[in-house]
Amino acid sequence: MQDKIAVIGGGSWGTALANLMADNGNNVRIYAIEQEVVESINNQNRNALFLNDVDLNKNIDAELIENYAGGYEKILWAVPTQYTRNTLKNIKRYLKDKSIIIATKGIEINTGELIVEIFEEELNAELSIISGPSFAKEVAYKKPTAVSIASKKESEAKKWQKILSSNYFRSYTTDDVIGVEVGGSMKNVIAVATGICDGLKLGNNARAGIITRGLAEITRLGVMLGGKKETFMGLSGMGDLVLTCTGELSRNRGVGLKIAEGYTLNDILNEMKMVAEGVFTARAAMKLSEKLKIEMPITKEVYEILYNNKNPLDSLIDLMNRPLKEEHV
Repeated sequence: MQDKIAVIGGGSWGTALANLMADNGNNVRIYAIEQEVVESINNQNRNALFLNDVDLNKNIDAELIENYAGGYEKILWAVPTQYTRNTLKNIKRYLKDKSIIIATKGIEINTGELIVEIFEEELNAELSIISGPSFAKEVAYKKPTAVSIASKKESEAKKWQKILSSNYFRSYTTDDVIGVEVGGSMKNVIAVATGICDGLKLGNNARAGIITRGLAEITRLGVMLGGKKETFMGLSGMGDLVLTCTGELSRNRGVGLKIAEGYTLNDILNEMKMVAEGVFTARAAMKLSEKLKIEMPITKEVYEILYNNKNPLDSLIDLMNRPLKEEHV
């Protein structure tokens, strides 16, 4: 049976998931901010701005978000984190009581809230989260991919699992919504750090240390917020972290590489078409760690480098000279 599904957000990730769902026989409409995206999808079967080299399934069409008027029981949300609340406020009257899966990863700067918390504040709906090691372009190219889908309601997770699974895309279910969200959000911050490390040619040992101790920070925060420790050993934790910290397609790692070359944050952001969530999540996570009194030294140094122009080599010295301690704390 075909489903009629709305994808809110016309970036590369929303488009890749829309194509997957259309490949599975669903009728999908992408609601985008950019007129260029809408016109290119409708006229050329391509997302000219964000995924220009991929021919999209013909069961996909597009419309501007401002014209969203409901009519869908199932919605995939792919709006960047810092724009989610305002976008949600504008169309939430059409989303009440619907089945929504959130594909956005990040923490809201002003409130320190996860995306699912924003949704829970703004409307009543059946919520799920999708996260895991998944570059949009590889999914669009139909490369083998495995992810996690989390929901507090098992039936919702299994429903989306069927919609978002194929012979090239495998979804696993879990009830740990907080753990999946934290892992998906915080890996971007650690990826900025590994990009800086790689850009400075500090070596494989240093990169492995950042990834491993970065996972410790992510787990510490996630458990404090109510996530399960074992989630951070899975696809949405360790899996997503390794991919984003090492993959050539990682926008967040790319930011770190540019920082190491001497570019300013403003220079980098002005050059980017797509959002590197780690830039904003570093700021939000820094505020959250201070509020919760959680030690997150790598996150702190990424924040200092991005927002206070700290020299990355000074950050390295400060990290290496921290008081000695046991590993699993």
